[in-house]
Parts: sequence; structure tokens; C-alpha cells
Amino acid sequence: MGAIIESAPLYLAGFVATLQLLAISGIGAFLIGLLIAAFRISPIAPLRAFATCYTEILRNIPLLLILFFCAYVLPYLQVRLDFFTLALIGLTGYTSTFVAEAIRSGINGVPAGQAEAARSIGLNFRQTVTLIVLPQAIRTVVPPLINVFIALTKNTSVAGAFFVPELFGATSRATRDHGDAVIPLLVFAALLYLVITVPLGLLANAIERRVTVLR
Repeated sequence: MGAIIESAPLYLAGFVATLQLLAISGIGAFLIGLLIAAFRISPIAPLRAFATCYTEILRNIPLLLILFFCAYVLPYLQVRLDFFTLALIGLTGYTSTFVAEAIRSGINGVPAGQAEAARSIGLNFRQTVTLIVLPQAIRTVVPPLINVFIALTKNTSVAGAFFVPELFGATSRATRDHGDAVIPLLVFAALLYLVITVPLGLLANAIERRVTVLR
């Protein structure tokens, strides 16, 4: 217990950094993922091709490799940013592909007749997607999106390997300083992760139950 108390400021800083990584990269990933999902269903072939390549490439590259590229290759290419910002870029790009697929899956679940009816009354593609398709898809999209953000919470730990002082990095430092209390420190770190992920999981289950009732 003494080791945990002594390491409390370190854990607090790491916990706050993890929340910042989750919030900023989560918002960025959602916005980019929404755009990529729109490109995937666009009637314009080059946009579909770009979105497909973006999704398939980033989604199938390990996150560790993406963060390595951001941390070491981008600075070599004269991109002068701090490690925290570089970690945000990597996490946002990687997560946006899963957001895009979740949104696209929800859109594909909307009956095709809805889009056809919208076009028949003169709505263009943007109006059809924003006014007709997305409002119907959103109920089925929210639970998988929350699962994506739960995965993002755990993925922030990878940033600790690249000098970002998030929760996992704080735990690594605490265990080095208190080698005789490794297990309690690791358990405490796991509990802090659960403080974030468990409420998100409960929220996803609640929304899923509500969607089932509405159906």
C-alpha cells in the first residue's frame, strides 16, 4: 500500500494523460471515421477507392508499428511535434478505420429502399445520408462505437512505449521505483483502466437493450 501511495502523483498524471489521449483521439477518430464511411458509400469511384485503401491499410498494420512510424519516421521527415501529439496522430488514424467500419456497417443495415425513396423525392447524396440514412443507422452504430472506444482506451497503453507518460508508462516507472511491490502496482493500474472501460461497457449494454426494445 505504501508503494501505491508514494506513486499516487505518478498514477494521477498517467490517468489524466490516458483520458486526454482517449478524448482527443476518440473525437478525431470519430470525425475522420464518419468521413471515411461516407466516402465508402459514395457514388464517386475515386472516393470509394481512397476510403477502401485507407481503411484496409491502416486497419491491418499493427498499432505498435503505426506509433513507431509517428514517433521516429515523422520527425525524420521534419515533422517537429512532441511525442504526445505524435501518439494522438497514430491513435486517431488507427482508430478511425474501426469507427468507419462500424458506421458503414450501420448504414448498410438501413433498407436500400430508404435511400431510393429519398432520391426519388429529389434529395442529393449528402442530404440522403445526413437526413435519412444516418438517423436510422445511429441506433445500431452506437454500441459497436463504444466498443471501439473501449479498445482505444486499452490501446493508449502502447503510447507508453514511446515516451508518452500515460497510465501504462506511469505503471512501468512505478514498478521500477518499487520493485518489491510490482503486483499491487499492476493491480492498481488495472483498476484504473477499469474505471474507464467498465462504465463505457455498461453504457454500450444499456444502449443495446434500448435499441432492442425500440425495434
